[in-house]
Amino acid sequence: MLRLDKFLCEVNAGSRSQVKAYIKKGMVTVNGTVITKPETKIEEEKDEVIFQGSPCVYRKYVYYMLNKPRGVVSATQDNVNETVTGLLKQTGYHDLFPVGRLDKDTEGLLLMTNDGALAHSLLSPKKNVTKVYYVEIERPLTKEEILLLEQGVDIGEEKLTLPASVELLTEKSLYLTITEGKFHQVKRMLQAVSNKVTFLKRTAMGSLRLDESLQAGEYRELTAEELEDLRGLGDA
Repeated sequence: MLRLDKFLCEVNAGSRSQVKAYIKKGMVTVNGTVITKPETKIEEEKDEVIFQGSPCVYRKYVYYMLNKPRGVVSATQDNVNETVTGLLKQTGYHDLFPVGRLDKDTEGLLLMTNDGALAHSLLSPKKNVTKVYYVEIERPLTKEEILLLEQGVDIGEEKLTLPASVELLTEKSLYLTITEGKFHQVKRMLQAVSNKVTFLKRTAMGSLRLDESLQAGEYRELTAEELEDLRGLGDA
């Protein structure tokens, strides 16, 4: 059970002081009864709460697909750069965070949520959740270099990178699928075969595919099917 004022905060009806004022003014009903005490306890998933004529639907966790633009950092706050959480201010949810990270100059798929358990599960090295990147490079890869990328390369870590998958699109573009998420990993992998990334975009994470209708900086909530598939990955 939740206090009524806390419930209204969590459904983004206002700040704690604002919702207390709304309640005391008789602007909130619970199961058809006007409630004027902010401390009133309610069953958040059963009771019908109406505020200013509209029902308040309680959702503890929310999930958004963001097409991250370049120039924005994958952080909840930054004193210098715009953050991915800043792009989702209009959702009203202030506890969102990115699942994993994309470099400042990398764009593409980023899952934003407040579900820590799912995020932890998807990022666990034991899960081997795949990440697919569209990569543009400085020069064409040789067959030997492709084989090295797929088998594992030395990027300065204790071990070689885990096996990857390379799908050539043109001489200077490819899809690279990896199961790790090391710092600057894709760039370091290409550097390991004496090449350079000129453009990088993540297109998929596990079962989740970037909605190509989303322009850079745009976002949408996950569909029920997308969320179910992601949870299946986390439970695997």
